[in-house]
Amino acid sequence: MRVSFDPAKAENYPPSLQAVIKRQAAVGLWLNQQILEFDAEEGWAKIAYALGAQHFNRFGAIHGGVTACVMDDALAIATGMIAQWGEIAPTLEMKVSYLNQGSAGKHIAEARVIKRGRQINFAEATLMREDGKVIATASATIMIAPMKK
Repeated sequence: MRVSFDPAKAENYPPSLQAVIKRQAAVGLWLNQQILEFDAEEGWAKIAYALGAQHFNRFGAIHGGVTACVMDDALAIATGMIAQWGEIAPTLEMKVSYLNQGSAGKHIAEARVIKRGRQINFAEATLMREDGKVIATASATIMIAPMKK
């Protein structure tokens, strides 16, 4: 069931989202990440990213590496929905297809797990500008593993 993200309801959320609320990663802050919706059963997430000049290449478009970073972040959040407390979702491999240029403003990523395994999961994501134009798609192999202390 898809749920609108509300940090005030953290105790009802999967451990991975509780961790995001307790201490957001520096890269999430740099990307101006805002989780909008999620479905913990499906392993799905919708996330907004406010991208600007600090994310541009020398030609004034969103840098391809930033696009890949956004995709990796969204895929890990969606896959993290099925992780337990103390587990992480590292990306083993990822393929990004760049379809159009990104520009300054809000971008929306939707990511979902398409096949679950005991440890290895396959996921896919789409990144769109706020006007709905698709910027990139990605697919990834992501592992669920215990976090090392």
